[in-house]
Amino acid sequence: MELKKLIHTLDVLEVVGTDDVKIAGIQSDSRKVEDGFLFVAVRGTAVDGHAYIDGAIAKGAVAVVCEEIPSLSEENGNPSGRNVIFIRVKDSADALGKLVSTWYDNPSDKLTLVGVTGTNGKTTIATLLYEMFRKMGHKVGLLSTVCNYIDGEAIPTDHTTPDPITLHSLMARMVEAGCEYAFMEVSSHSIDQKRISGLLFDGGIFTNLTRDHLDYHKTVENYLKAKKKFFDDLPADAFALTNADDKSGLVMLQNTAAKKLTYSLRTLADFKGKILESHFEGTEMIINGREVVVHFVGRFNAYNLLAVYGAAVSLGKDPEETLIVLSTLHSVSGRFETIQSPKGYTAIVDYAHTPDALTNVLNGIDEVLNGRGRIITVVGAGGNRDKGKRPIMAKEAASRSERLILTSDNPRDEDPLDILKDMEAGLDDEARTRTLSIADRREAIRTAVALAHPGDVVLIAGKGHEDYQEIKGVKHHFDDREVVREVLNQQH
Repeated sequence: MELKKLIHTLDVLEVVGTDDVKIAGIQSDSRKVEDGFLFVAVRGTAVDGHAYIDGAIAKGAVAVVCEEIPSLSEENGNPSGRNVIFIRVKDSADALGKLVSTWYDNPSDKLTLVGVTGTNGKTTIATLLYEMFRKMGHKVGLLSTVCNYIDGEAIPTDHTTPDPITLHSLMARMVEAGCEYAFMEVSSHSIDQKRISGLLFDGGIFTNLTRDHLDYHKTVENYLKAKKKFFDDLPADAFALTNADDKSGLVMLQNTAAKKLTYSLRTLADFKGKILESHFEGTEMIINGREVVVHFVGRFNAYNLLAVYGAAVSLGKDPEETLIVLSTLHSVSGRFETIQSPKGYTAIVDYAHTPDALTNVLNGIDEVLNGRGRIITVVGAGGNRDKGKRPIMAKEAASRSERLILTSDNPRDEDPLDILKDMEAGLDDEARTRTLSIADRREAIRTAVALAHPGDVVLIAGKGHEDYQEIKGVKHHFDDREVVREVLNQQH
């Protein structure tokens, strides 16, 4: 593609050299640059791409998009002695998304794209919308924490929101495969790092906002601003659907040009729900005056289903058909996944890894048990992440469980025993008498199951769908669901 065509959507501050050159590819990682490529120097959280401009040119870059043009020598016009064009922009992270979108012929314009953001519920809502629209006969794409899908084809994922080059190439593949809709999780990191730049959204959904990622955002206010920016940037012909019961819900709508819509279990809203009855097999609900039985448990899931219903109706789907399909959907892998023991107790594996998510799951279990059984919780906290949430998680788990076992999650580069100490700091003397600390996660699960009696629930929280444990930079195979089934089989 011609460079001048590629950069026409950018706010270019300065061009050094002629833009009359053909570009063979775009890259923001200098190691992946090839002959004829355009290199975009992005200031990242760990490294600054401007430090790698020379390396990119040495590998064959013919053009560089950057925020600062490196000092040029008089003899050859650029630092590497090659005729390289420099394009200076105010924000190269923002430019990267726009460039890649142009490169792939703006794939998000050809899809009905809906983004889901918030602390908890993103994966469930995005995945259920993907499944619902496929059941309604559409070809659909999904970008999520668990897996990316191009209609029926699974593409493994490493991040909640991929980098712009991967993101737009996946969207282009969706268009090529004939997808009409795409649903994606939009993380606060990706908003802040402009990873979603160049995408045209037709709708945005806000779930809730509670403490998470403060290792990155530093304050809850910064975290909220990142989420809000997503809604501020929605176009006027999109919809903005928010949880009216969350204290940050209506904040998201303050400056958006999009059509403002709400969902709620507690107050008047465009999409109003009420829980009638809960069982471990599912929940009986009323949504906008119509009764429906769903295969989900807990108030937090009732909110997720209201968001799914609201988004589908906002995209023009018939409310009655939407409810019928909603009643056929099942929970996402590793989200409130129920495993029944022949001995009469229930094991639940869930991804809850924030204080609020843990509280939601435990409250959901408590609603169903209604005093008829005990809750035994196994939970840890990830290493190299927000340390402030560790004591809070332990405190929340202890206050809602009869027995608590603190264990290892993904310790990453930290000592698991240090993480356990941070969690134990949240417990009072009474809670400590009901708590065990077992660093070996397999042993912790085995102990919890051994403590269970008929009618009890064992909650194994924190990892959900993850099938690994990350220890000192190495991923070891570990799947909570496999371990639970293995332990249950040994009890026969």
